[in-house]
Amino acid sequence: MEHAGSPSDTARSAAFFDLDKTIIARSSTLAFSRPFYAGGLINRRAVLRSVYAQFVYLLGGADHDQMERMREYLSAMCTGWDVGTVKAIVADTLHHIVTPMIFEEAVELIDRHHAAGRDVVIVSTSGAEVVEPIGAMLGADKVIATRMVVADGKYTGEIAEYTYGPHKETAIRALAATEGYDLASSYAYSDSVTDEPMLAAVGHPFAVNPDKALRRLAQSRDWPVLDFNEPVGLTERSRLKDVRRPVLAASLVASIAAGAFLLASRRRGRLSAE
Repeated sequence: MEHAGSPSDTARSAAFFDLDKTIIARSSTLAFSRPFYAGGLINRRAVLRSVYAQFVYLLGGADHDQMERMREYLSAMCTGWDVGTVKAIVADTLHHIVTPMIFEEAVELIDRHHAAGRDVVIVSTSGAEVVEPIGAMLGADKVIATRMVVADGKYTGEIAEYTYGPHKETAIRALAATEGYDLASSYAYSDSVTDEPMLAAVGHPFAVNPDKALRRLAQSRDWPVLDFNEPVGLTERSRLKDVRRPVLAASLVASIAAGAFLLASRRRGRLSAE
């Protein structure tokens, strides 16, 4: 099954990726609850509530009502937070928190789309302060994310742009108009049935680790279903790649050393014979 074409079979197109449970194995926003607690932004009760919400999210996904409750909860929780503090915490803990959660298959898909000449766009309901650094780390070309209203450097609790459900479709259509993407030749990936409008907007929709409702929908519409394995993470993926180079280099050095030793031994033997 073709996941990404070659440069010759695409004009100006893009690959749109949901983030949570599509590229990474958890909710990106809730994953930062402990660093936010350590940074004094939330209390212990909020951490426990975030852990519970993460468990429910992983167990069965989140329907519209659950997402609305989560939105209200997160909006109330972050009211009054200093934006600079949030960005600093995310920057300091990004690799520790996020890299172990990244699906290797997602990274490979991103690489293939880039090789095919497509822009890669992450489209997430999570806040831009979290999504943009993750997008940069993954090499995404653009990021569409929820944006909060800021006044005097602090969140007011109001949402300026809410990138959820049908709003994702609106956002990618607006971006396509600006960038000249042909959505009929573009791709989209998501785990949630709430992203049906975004998936239906492109010519190549894929359900990734889909919730039950999206799996049924994908089957009814003949959309391909991708089941990603446990995340390897960018750190481990890079480590596995980097290990090969030192091993090869060490082998080469050892071979050279052994050859030099053997040559020296032979020379000593000839001198002794003379």
